[in-house]
Amino acid sequence: MKIISFNVNGIRAITKKDFISDMASLDADIICLQETKSTVDQVKDAVKELDQYLVYGNESVRKGYSGTAILTKIAPLSVSLGMGIEEHDQEGRITTLEFTNFFLVCVYVPNSGSELARLPYRQKWDLDFCQYLKQLELKKSVLVCGDFNVAHQPIDLARPKENYNKAAGYMQEEIDGMHHFHENDLMDTYRYLHPNEVKYSWWSYRAGARERNIGWRIDYFLASKQLLSNVKEAFILNEIKGSDHCPVGVIIN
Repeated sequence: MKIISFNVNGIRAITKKDFISDMASLDADIICLQETKSTVDQVKDAVKELDQYLVYGNESVRKGYSGTAILTKIAPLSVSLGMGIEEHDQEGRITTLEFTNFFLVCVYVPNSGSELARLPYRQKWDLDFCQYLKQLELKKSVLVCGDFNVAHQPIDLARPKENYNKAAGYMQEEIDGMHHFHENDLMDTYRYLHPNEVKYSWWSYRAGARERNIGWRIDYFLASKQLLSNVKEAFILNEIKGSDHCPVGVIIN
């Protein structure tokens, strides 16, 4: 099973580029999208050419903001939206599908913001989201993918010293949030299979960052420890454009 995760930075904008042909050529079983910036109906309309997929999604109360969606060729056993906490469920950041052997969670984790105004909220989100995943795990294994808005280790960004405790995405509080997932046996599949590989999934639009590969790895697939042995590949598709992120993916048995 091939699963792709992609922060599209606006589904209606990216489908005017090469998104449809890119996704068709990947021929994934499941495609998870973040930052759709659309209602679920707008997402369905934007991806209607990918008609082999069922489409499920979550939308923000605030229009044109946030949002997640999952396109799947495999019908899920159940669908749930949000984590069941009203404070966190206003922005359409979580879509969860249940399959026979695991839950698949598509997430768009809140950004702390350029002035770090949302950093305290982000810390609460990380703890509550981890608890939500552990509750799911009581029933079956979890695979969670999406934009986590944090580089976990120095290897995960081009300029760690310059950004540490100065920039959203590399504050110690955010790093601690990712530590917490790992301490709770939700493991970074890419780093598990590629412990020393330097590859990024997001680049600023400023100063030609993508062309110079001054990037960050902030898009992840985390897997329950018991699911790790089923993860055969984990990859980052730098060559696919259309967003400030690129797709990441896994192949699982």
